[in-house]
Amino acid sequence: MAAGLETLSEHRCHGGVQGFYRHPSDTIGLPMRFAVYRPPQAEHGPVPVLFYLAGLTCTEETFTIKAGAQRMAAQHGLMLVMPDTSPRDTGVPGAGDSWDFGTGAGFYLDATEAPWSTHWRMGSYVADELRALVLQRFAARADRVGIFGHSMGGHGALTLALRHPGRYQSVSAFAPIAAPMQCPWGVKAFTGYLGTDRAAWARHDATELVKAGARVPHILVDQGLADGFLAEQLHPHLFEAACQAAGQPLTLRRQPGYDHGYYFIGSFVDDHLVHHAGFLNA
Repeated sequence: MAAGLETLSEHRCHGGVQGFYRHPSDTIGLPMRFAVYRPPQAEHGPVPVLFYLAGLTCTEETFTIKAGAQRMAAQHGLMLVMPDTSPRDTGVPGAGDSWDFGTGAGFYLDATEAPWSTHWRMGSYVADELRALVLQRFAARADRVGIFGHSMGGHGALTLALRHPGRYQSVSAFAPIAAPMQCPWGVKAFTGYLGTDRAAWARHDATELVKAGARVPHILVDQGLADGFLAEQLHPHLFEAACQAAGQPLTLRRQPGYDHGYYFIGSFVDDHLVHHAGFLNA
């Protein structure tokens, strides 16, 4: 795996290096692309690492180019890792038919239904294979790992952290799909990838995981109140209620006037990096 790591490009950025890479993934069974920002502190030894999971239709380039996160990451000595959102060029019929399922829409889970189960294994890819690759090939600390994401990626950040206790020392999300079993995006994805067993769905729903006893460090969530997907798809109030009932620490900030896009993320990304730095640099 690691021997096949290919550097696509590297760029000097805020004293560090922004790189784009490709490798043959054993988990996915196809080449996968990802981006890494190495802060200047990584030249002198291993640094904390923060994984960012992007949303529907996005790639490893979306957050990397649009969010402006590198400046604050350099200030706090945080490595950033941005994987792609799904397998590409799979040859699976229908993979590109919908913008919210298939290509660009991996939902950070391991599919169990054919034909998706062959390549759509983004849960294991992010939590296991890519993590191991980054720790092996970059100056990253295995004991200081955080995760955050946006929309579908916010769902992924919350669920992967809740499903793997102790693996992530910090967690946050922008406008996450917080109760996917109760929204059209989630029902479509879970039916296609996991079948009709709702017990299997619940294992990939942040609200249900908290209700079932899963716990992570204090979560920060930002949600724009002008988000066109808020009422139908995101349901942060359900996640908030589950966290309050279970005693899971959560700060849910409702931001008036902000929508679902990267102007919203760029406005609050510094706060999220400070949140993660507080845990990862402790």
